[in-house]
Amino acid sequence: MTRPRPVECWLTDMDGVLVHEESAIPGAAEFLSALAEHGRRFLVLTNNSIFTPRDLRARLLASGIDVPEESIWTSALATAQFLDDQRPRGSAFVVGESGLTTALYEVGYTMTERSPDYVVLGETRTYSFEAITKAIRLIEGGARFIATNPDVSGPSKHGTLPATGSVAALITAATGRQPYYIGKPNPLMMRSALNRIDAHSESTVMVGDRMDTDVISGLEAGLRTILVLTGSTQPHQVDQFPYQPTRVVDSVADIVPLVAELRTLDGPS
Repeated sequence: MTRPRPVECWLTDMDGVLVHEESAIPGAAEFLSALAEHGRRFLVLTNNSIFTPRDLRARLLASGIDVPEESIWTSALATAQFLDDQRPRGSAFVVGESGLTTALYEVGYTMTERSPDYVVLGETRTYSFEAITKAIRLIEGGARFIATNPDVSGPSKHGTLPATGSVAALITAATGRQPYYIGKPNPLMMRSALNRIDAHSESTVMVGDRMDTDVISGLEAGLRTILVLTGSTQPHQVDQFPYQPTRVVDSVADIVPLVAELRTLDGPS
């Protein structure tokens, strides 16, 4: 059996791993400090396309977690990169917020309602029936349908909120057109993150709280995976999946000693 390579880089989900709502999860700051201490390259990933990296840095800092803007990778940034690769300096009609529109502007995209190349659907806290109707008609008129991520719901202080996947399903029902999703579990999100920090899949670990997004996308991109039990996937659910993470730990606090350990040796799961 081939011995695993030492771990040089880390990718980690944000919500459910580092923070829960607006509070830091115990061990999160220590985990990031350990990465810095040992010189490990890392990115914090999120499927949330509402916020810019600057916004998210401020949110994390308010929780006591210091992450540089350049170490945050969102589905909005991955979507903008994908569209720039596919059709440079194209045009899009966007249903979303500043995290998505800013990312698209920065790669040279034009926002328009007149014959756009793409309809791009992202997360927003105020979905407009008028904007959704316009998106449907533009897709019927030939615009390509892109969505930042497939999450159908998200948490809030008052309960479940509909998310990108739910609105995408509405548009699909009306048009018969499925979107191409960029965010997790599409391994494209992982590969774009790896490229951003010049990482190799065989020497990178993905940390997440969801089997159906974080773990599967890490696995499909060739990464080792660590599932923490502080978020969406509960302990009794892990064995129900046909694939398994490399390790399962209670929380990010349990990963702190692994940063040093996995530099030289990958012990048993």
